[in-house]
Amino acid sequence: MSNESDKQDHRVKKLLGWLRLREEEMGALLSELVAVPTENPPGKNYRVCADLLEKRLRQTGLECERLEAPVTTSDEGDRPVCLIASYGSGERVFYFHGHYDVVPAQSQEQFQPIRKEHFLFGRGSCDMKGGIVAMLYAILALKESGAELGGRIALTLVPNEETGGEGGSAWLAAQGRLGRGGIGMLLAEPTSGVAWNANRGAISMRVRVYGESAHVGLQHQGENAFERMLRVVDRLQKLKQEVEQRTTKFNIGVEQARQSILMLGGQSGGGTNFNVVPEECWFTIDRRINPEEDLAEEKASLIAVLESCKREGIPLDWEIFQEGRSSACREEEPLGKMLAESIQAMTGEAPRFEMCPGLLETRFYAAQGVPAYAYGPGLLSVAHGPNEYVDLRRIIECAAIYALAALELLCG
Repeated sequence: MSNESDKQDHRVKKLLGWLRLREEEMGALLSELVAVPTENPPGKNYRVCADLLEKRLRQTGLECERLEAPVTTSDEGDRPVCLIASYGSGERVFYFHGHYDVVPAQSQEQFQPIRKEHFLFGRGSCDMKGGIVAMLYAILALKESGAELGGRIALTLVPNEETGGEGGSAWLAAQGRLGRGGIGMLLAEPTSGVAWNANRGAISMRVRVYGESAHVGLQHQGENAFERMLRVVDRLQKLKQEVEQRTTKFNIGVEQARQSILMLGGQSGGGTNFNVVPEECWFTIDRRINPEEDLAEEKASLIAVLESCKREGIPLDWEIFQEGRSSACREEEPLGKMLAESIQAMTGEAPRFEMCPGLLETRFYAAQGVPAYAYGPGLLSVAHGPNEYVDLRRIIECAAIYALAALELLCG
């Protein structure tokens, strides 16, 4: 036992020592990535960012495959580009996974990275270009140390995560290119120091209700789409009351609730003027599904309510613009244990496993039976915000954790 402990301590010191000498390199690469405004929607500058990443991957001696989805993401005709870089050899594959798209910025100044001591500010620094840097340098630390792996590490970098994965992970999965030969997967999302072993699923819809326009003074000649919409919402609120009585058994964060979620009206609109009977009104539904619930059943329940409204004479239609399954992995999986041990070795504390409040791309791997977890250097509380930042010391720490977990999984 003592020999194993000494061996791990040596690995930890060696990894951290190598990585700490490269903080400036990591900061410089992250600054370059942040400066590319890969806003999604609509999906801008994917090619520019992918070119930068591919060049860096090849410069470091990693094999890199480039795959372009046959869809466009913006008016400029930019296509989603996926990169799969690998280190090592063999059929057993440990996947590192990251996305390089970011949510739209509150200000374009967020794409001008600012460095303050160990902190780097800018859109995407936390979610999750900082995580990409951590994963790349984890591989480089292993490569430079001459680690002999009993398999391969595959670094998969994708766009379109922020809008459900079309042209990114969902497309790779449909092509049979995601998780092939996988024995485990780590995702570098900003987890605020916890490990995510589960995620909620999602069904996001836009419902449009129709009426007939008329002047307010002749409103009796029209049909009020807003009033019709209220009747639809009333029906959905009854479903909401039922849904939100259900709870999950998975660990959750202190600010989260265990209840399943059905949110109405995150966005809404309609009408042309205050004195005109509205001929169209719309609103969104965001259904977040706990791992214990079934996506198909919950989707059918929503559609059943809308269909019943149509049968009662309310003209409406709907579109589903986001759909994703929940997923979960046991903490006791070999990778779960190795991740926990690696985190404790680096930080001195065992991590808490929790369910992510939103969608995770771990779901694509879990669907193929590949144990998948998320753990990353950023804070969820600053992701998507105007003052997004990441601590470069946490990037170094996470890089060491990823490398140590890879050693344990592929050489254990």
